Amino acid sequence: MNDSDPPNPVNHALIVAAGQGERSGQVQPKQYALVKGQPMVRHSAASFLSHPDIAKTWIVIGHGQEQQLDQALAGLTGYEVVIGGSTRRDSVRNGLAAISAAGGAKNVLIHDAARPFLSHDMIDKLVATLAKDAAAIPVLPTIDTTITVADGYADSTVDRSTLWRVQTPQVFDFKKLILAHKQWPSDKDASDDAQVFKAAGHRIAVVTGDESLKKYTLAADFAEPSGKEMKQIRTGMGFDVHQFADGEELWLGGLKIDHDKGLAGHSDADVLLHALTDALLGAAGAGDIGDHFPPSDPQWRGASSEKFVEFAASIIKQKGGHIHNVDMTVICEAPKIKPHREAIRQNIGKMLDVSVDRVNIKATTTERLGFTGRGEGIAAQAIATISME
Repeated sequence: MNDSDPPNPVNHALIVAAGQGERSGQVQPKQYALVKGQPMVRHSAASFLSHPDIAKTWIVIGHGQEQQLDQALAGLTGYEVVIGGSTRRDSVRNGLAAISAAGGAKNVLIHDAARPFLSHDMIDKLVATLAKDAAAIPVLPTIDTTITVADGYADSTVDRSTLWRVQTPQVFDFKKLILAHKQWPSDKDASDDAQVFKAAGHRIAVVTGDESLKKYTLAADFAEPSGKEMKQIRTGMGFDVHQFADGEELWLGGLKIDHDKGLAGHSDADVLLHALTDALLGAAGAGDIGDHFPPSDPQWRGASSEKFVEFAASIIKQKGGHIHNVDMTVICEAPKIKPHREAIRQNIGKMLDVSVDRVNIKATTTERLGFTGRGEGIAAQAIATISME
């Protein structure tokens, strides 16, 4: 955790991860069980922590779960821990109280750790509603025929057009939510905060939810898919070279680095991001950087190479794909990469919307051989591993 950051009263995220998950069939609280290779709580924590509109992320956990959380979020920083209560509502109230004590917030997004696959797009949609509404929730239509049951037998059919499934995160005006919780009966629990907010007389906007935000509750939810349902694992490779030139800036991995020379070439000549873009496009079967951003097109002159990486990542997402990890090597005599490596990893993690532990960067020389050995330029290699339908 990073305790040195001052409170920022804009948009805060509160992840509720204090339950025991007794119905999940796991040997540990379900929020720490592995889902798609990572502890469940890590997925949504990484999404909030990497989103530029989230000023602070708070995680509410159960008593004695501090070590489990530290292990689950190893490598992630910038979050605060709150100890929860005996019910979900108690845990939320403890979290809200901690935010208030730290300086408060303008808005708060409350999310259940049991819904791990939270996208930046969903956060964007919810935050955007705050321009005109005090609260918003994601919902999905009820698509199956819905009935009531009496004495173990089908009774009557319910009009499903009026029924919607509610998800999290749910976003609220912070001060109004605090007051709503104070008005809610102290002996009554609440399965979500929207019902508390609405009971206080407030309107709640709705946005289209995401099927990926399914809630993990029962043991069957944690079962890995069968081989027939498995996605393809794909690998893409990228390689790029740029020469040094006087009067140019040196950009590597989206980071401007002080050096006596910069790189010349396409856009801002970020050789590392160009190699990464080609690796991502190759994994997606979508050509190469020149197909989408021709160097002959003047609109890309001096452009940030981050746009290319984010474009390649968006193609993978549009095809139903998922980026598992990227591994890159910078080849040069100078500058030294190690002092900048962690900042570059953080940059690329944000571009790809992945946790930093999925981004690896290495550096090497050619023992003074070739153009890189003579200090004439920099080369970069990249490999991207993704899954896709």
